[in-house]
Amino acid sequence: MGPPGGRGSSTARGSLQHLLLFLLFIGPFNCFASYSRATELFYSLNEGLPAGVLIGSLARDLRLPTAGGQHPAAPRPPLSFTLASHGLGGQYVQLDNCSGELHTSAVEIDREALCVESSGATVFGGSSAVSSSSSSSESCLLLLDVLVLPQEYFRLVKVKIAIRDVNDNAPRFPMPHIRLSVPENAPVNTRLAIEHPALDPDMGTNSVQTYRLRDNYGVFTLDVEENESGERTPYLIVMGALDRETQEEYVTVIVAEDGGTPPLVGSATLTIGISDINDNCPQFNDSQLNITLYGNSSLGTHVATVHAVDMDLGSNAQVTYSYSQKVPEPSRDLFHLNESTGVITLSTKVDGDTPRLHKLIILGNGPGCIPAVITVLVTIIKVMMRPPEVVPRFIANEVEGMVYLKELEPINTPIAFFTIKDPDEKYKVSCYLDGDGPFRLSPYKPYSNEYLLETTKPLDFETQQLYEISIVAWNSEGFRVNRVIKVQVLDDNDNSPVFSEQLIELSIEENNVPNAFLTKLHATDADSGERGQVSYFLGPDAPSYFALDKTTGVLTVSTQLDREEKEKYRYTVKAVDSGFPPRESIATVTITVLDKNDNSPRFINKDFSFFVPENFPGFGEIGVISVTDADAGQNGWVALSVLNGSDIFVIDTGKGVLRAKVSLDREQQSSYILWIEAVDGGDPALSSTAKITILLLDINDNPPLVLFPQSNTSYLLVLPSTLPGSLITEVYAVDKDTGMNAVIAYSIIGRRGPRPESFRIDPKTGNITLEESLMQNDYGLYRLLVKVSDHGYPEPLHSTVMVNLFVNDTVSNESYIESLLRKEPDISIEEKQPQISIEPTHKKMESASCMPTLVALSIISLGSIALVTGMGIYICLRKGKRHHRADENLEVQIPLNGRINLHMLEKKPMEISNI
Repeated sequence: MGPPGGRGSSTARGSLQHLLLFLLFIGPFNCFASYSRATELFYSLNEGLPAGVLIGSLARDLRLPTAGGQHPAAPRPPLSFTLASHGLGGQYVQLDNCSGELHTSAVEIDREALCVESSGATVFGGSSAVSSSSSSSESCLLLLDVLVLPQEYFRLVKVKIAIRDVNDNAPRFPMPHIRLSVPENAPVNTRLAIEHPALDPDMGTNSVQTYRLRDNYGVFTLDVEENESGERTPYLIVMGALDRETQEEYVTVIVAEDGGTPPLVGSATLTIGISDINDNCPQFNDSQLNITLYGNSSLGTHVATVHAVDMDLGSNAQVTYSYSQKVPEPSRDLFHLNESTGVITLSTKVDGDTPRLHKLIILGNGPGCIPAVITVLVTIIKVMMRPPEVVPRFIANEVEGMVYLKELEPINTPIAFFTIKDPDEKYKVSCYLDGDGPFRLSPYKPYSNEYLLETTKPLDFETQQLYEISIVAWNSEGFRVNRVIKVQVLDDNDNSPVFSEQLIELSIEENNVPNAFLTKLHATDADSGERGQVSYFLGPDAPSYFALDKTTGVLTVSTQLDREEKEKYRYTVKAVDSGFPPRESIATVTITVLDKNDNSPRFINKDFSFFVPENFPGFGEIGVISVTDADAGQNGWVALSVLNGSDIFVIDTGKGVLRAKVSLDREQQSSYILWIEAVDGGDPALSSTAKITILLLDINDNPPLVLFPQSNTSYLLVLPSTLPGSLITEVYAVDKDTGMNAVIAYSIIGRRGPRPESFRIDPKTGNITLEESLMQNDYGLYRLLVKVSDHGYPEPLHSTVMVNLFVNDTVSNESYIESLLRKEPDISIEEKQPQISIEPTHKKMESASCMPTLVALSIISLGSIALVTGMGIYICLRKGKRHHRADENLEVQIPLNGRINLHMLEKKPMEISNI
């Protein structure tokens, strides 16, 4: 390179400018190339799939290289796949960032909820979206943007997931009841659209395909038309003649079915109403009526009623009545015809010039119809005399011929006066009362033509509310006149409500739900109106948590009932009517609360302790386990069982008595812990457990066991030079009992030897020591009979052992010593009680404390007395049996092969030289 500046520098500067221009030129193309690395992937899956279903592998489908490919010497960095944004679509998929595998997420895809077919738009959520394409009615896309890293593989992947429709929606009508109206004159093949077709959110063949009628009555069928947008509309087609007068309504079920496999259906009630047309005309049942009318009939007398029937409805069935033009004017004037009701009445008075026969032709007119015709022939009978007259004067309340009387009116309540007379005053007139009822018509003296109508007994509205009676008057010529009187009985509040049951017995299980229904009370009141309306009330003795609806009589309990708290309830209820003053009646309600197994068995104590002497006989009563259950019946029955130790212990299920199958030995096991289970008889059963501790009290049933010396024939060499006070040997024994029963005392009860008093034994430790110096004359065999005794109560037990000591410098003749040991020694038994403290421990008493010393001395004195007495008895028994005992009697009391327990570890026995 040349120096800076000059031509070289200028040339380099020009090259740099050209490079910048080149980069500026190719820059946009470089961006375009980066953008062109965007890729699209297309997948499809069904809606409603569970989580974890594989949609696709982006790494495989994009053919991206994986780490450790063709050049293992230069490992490729791992690929990373990331959703550009967790928008609306991202919640439905799970993307593995390492492998690029796309799975469904826990959010279930519902195509009908995601895509709205009618919108045809895409709803964006960040860089992901859901699209419903308008080009295809079945296209629903889930759009995702995925970034692929690192930089050398960077690209933006557009993932489109098409959601396929599944037939998971049944057709559904927008309303459960559809009504359609068809005129009765509709011709065959008339088509009527059903305006509310069924809807199905599914698409394609999974949407609604067909419609059918469950019952077409032989006159209807359905057809389906599809418009340009693919909507299917059902049409009702009339297949037969309709007649509203024959059947005015058809009720059937319309069923919509989709094309899925299997197909789903939906239904609605279709009511087809047949609308009326004026296709019927009025018709009379008869063509002619013959009527007879007396000439003395009064104005307004009912002559006849004509009635025509039109089978149509509404205005089409309206009928009006009119005279035909053929009816002469005098007849029209004499008889009035009501054009609406068809009632014919006498409108003018009949006189001597009135024709005796009238032919009335009456027309029944309907809209758009030819009138129906009926002929009424009226014959007027001429009457020469006037009928008797009945003139009432009412005392009771009367309105338009109806007399109103209250019930419970007293007997002989007057109703009306009747005046009976002959208008011509020529004939005698009589009268009587015709009809049933508690009434009486009697002459009212002193008047000859006055009669009083009155009651004969109280009226009862609940028995009969209306009476119809007639006052009949007739003259001597036989001419009769009836005057009809109607008596309406008015109700009074004279009846109390009556319960259907005076004692209402109910039952309900305990632990009921709040506001539980108990019963519906029912009381009736024979009175009418408000006087018969019954209201219900709880009595003052009813607990506050019972409620009674005053209108319906429904009895409920607002809280949970507990049988163990209260089993029976008894209170009163009232039924009150609305009369004035009100009347009431009372009934009694009893409620029995039925038991449920809601209480576990309960032990009196959670822990039971029993103290039992050992050697207690088998199946003896150890103790009673008390258990209760607050439930009743089978639910309160309790069974006891031993959960552990059932091979030794047994419990009486009914009485709860705990027993041991075998005799218990404290030396084998000093205590037992049992678990007792109590199970009730409910279903399901409830249970509880209790802990039982059994402590065995020691009985003095084991004599002391001598562990050393191990034989009555062993001996120990004692040198004459042994100093006084030296320990020669020891007697070591243990006792399996405890307490005072295990306190051991040692004593020498028999001696034999040259100077046997030269040796003594420590009553507490069993150590044998030399008391005095041994002389030349003291050489020889010493035999000491040692008694090992416990302090048991009520009787101490003991064992004996022979301690053999050979005083000499050496042992020169072993066989001679052994022959001496085999002989039974002639030893006299001493009755001296060993002086020993009976405390079970070896703790020394402190001289500063006087009270323990006094207590110990007292106990030792009592023990000495007991020991002396026992020894006296023992000596007497021994003298009686002395000549019959074998040589091994002394050895019997020493168990040579006895099992050594843990007491032996406390003190090892001394070795004995068997020379």
